[in-house]
Amino acid sequence: MDRDADTPSLSALRRLWEQAAGHRRQVVWASTCSVLNKLFDLAPPLLIGLAVDVVANGSSSFLSSFGAETGRSQLVVLAILTFIVWALESLFEYLYGVAWRNLAQDIQHELRTETYDHLQGLENAWFEDKSTGDLLAVLNDDVNQLERFLDVGANDMIQTATTVIAIGAVFFWIAPQIAWWSFLPIPLVIWGSLWFQKRLEPRYAEVRNQAGFLNAQLANNLLGISTIKSFVAEDRESARVARESDRYRTRNAEAIRLSSAFIPLIRMAILIGFTGTLLYGGFLELEGDVLSVGEYSVMVFMTQRLLWPLTALGETFDLYQRGMASTNRILDVLDTEPTIVGGDTRLTVARGDGAITFDGIEFSYDDHVPAIDGITLEVPAARTTAIVGPTGSGKSTLVKLLLRFHDPDVGEVRLEGVPLPGLDLRDLRSATGLVSQDVYLFHGTVLENISYGHPGATLDEVIAAARVAEADEFIRGLPRGYDTIIGERGQKLSGGQRQRLSIARAVLKDPPILLLDEATSAVDNETEAAIQRSLELLSANRTTIVIAHRLSTVRHADRIHVLVDGKIVESGTHEDLLEHDAAYAGLWKVQTGEAVAHHTD
Repeated sequence: MDRDADTPSLSALRRLWEQAAGHRRQVVWASTCSVLNKLFDLAPPLLIGLAVDVVANGSSSFLSSFGAETGRSQLVVLAILTFIVWALESLFEYLYGVAWRNLAQDIQHELRTETYDHLQGLENAWFEDKSTGDLLAVLNDDVNQLERFLDVGANDMIQTATTVIAIGAVFFWIAPQIAWWSFLPIPLVIWGSLWFQKRLEPRYAEVRNQAGFLNAQLANNLLGISTIKSFVAEDRESARVARESDRYRTRNAEAIRLSSAFIPLIRMAILIGFTGTLLYGGFLELEGDVLSVGEYSVMVFMTQRLLWPLTALGETFDLYQRGMASTNRILDVLDTEPTIVGGDTRLTVARGDGAITFDGIEFSYDDHVPAIDGITLEVPAARTTAIVGPTGSGKSTLVKLLLRFHDPDVGEVRLEGVPLPGLDLRDLRSATGLVSQDVYLFHGTVLENISYGHPGATLDEVIAAARVAEADEFIRGLPRGYDTIIGERGQKLSGGQRQRLSIARAVLKDPPILLLDEATSAVDNETEAAIQRSLELLSANRTTIVIAHRLSTVRHADRIHVLVDGKIVESGTHEDLLEHDAAYAGLWKVQTGEAVAHHTD
């Protein structure tokens, strides 16, 4: 079937079936248990019909042809059959419950982990266009919605189909001339279900999308709670959350109004079938020529068993539509192909190696304003190269291009002469240690955060790295030292403390290439001086790129490049650039207080 010809829900169901290829045995087993449970569940009306037949006809009843001649013996047989049927019905109810729930949990777990793994492989540019809250909604709410459908809805659909087929076979075997009365509402029920499904699909898609918007708003507010408090914006943000929540409620209400109308309409259609069977079958039984009292009893009971479950189709379709809307959102993420993928070339960069070349690089984030404009730059191995310039000049963008968070629009970046697109991404990033101005620490202990890039590190190794980063002293002053929980994003620490932990993390990783992106921007002058001494030792025989706004941190670099508007305007040592008395010298004078701003009244 062509996917384009599918409705959204059918397309989602087909995609889910393809996704669950490894669980098809579980699906078959769970479906078999559902079918057998429903068949045994439908048996009691037959047993009731046989009991009525025994009481009404005695020795000439249906059971007498199987050797049970007396009424007593026939009732004993019925009692034994009843026990067996109820026991098997209970057994298969337990088995299908376990099977469907385990299947739902397995698929839920695999989809969540697979989607998360896939997200990690997507390029940074993709995340820049997405909200964190919406992605969290996919990983949590949508996966859970699918789990609810597999847990309950799939079994209900299978058992409803089993009911129609099994009872249809019995009816057409007993009295085909009146069976059509019982089945008269079914085409109307099917048509009504499809009509409602077509109209519910877009509504539930809107519900899931609005759930993503609401999650995004909540995530943003919780992450920015300090900013909200500092600007006394609590009431404004509460109103914003209330608006998004009200939109979610409204979207749900629109879907609920439509889905709730389904059951009453279907019930009226069912009334036609039940009444027709009751009257027409009763007339035939009274005439005595076509239908016996036992057969009439079976048909009346079975008609109710046939038609009444159809009223539950509304709830089943509700679960189905919600599940398929969520499935589409999950699989749309999985179908997103990464544009930045690693190559096949494996490269181990040793300490003292790591020469980097930026060759004719052009790059822009929005396809309009170039962040990097024609840069050619050699970063020699085992040397410290500094890149300075005003805010927004493109300094940090070079680091992102080196790490392949983005690829250049024009030009090529090479490591040890190998173009980055040909390198294995894990080898490239394992060779680098990044200390960013935007420090991210995970909720956990100090020890766990420092050892993040080297999980097998011993406590002594962690302490040694912390000492290099001038962090050991403040860590020991924390309530539980290295075992202190620092909170989400390290919120229990100061900005300088967070930055020193980030430096310690890079020190422990001990990479051949060190990337320092404003690594001392959040520390005081005294701490900066101490960290600078440590970084000088750390940079020895290591390829180091230092991105800095404070020129005092790069004055001892082997080579300094000045970026302005994405272009290199000057290069040289600190002394050379001061002597040249151009852009770098101007920045130096401003930062050291030699340049004085003039004002006119």
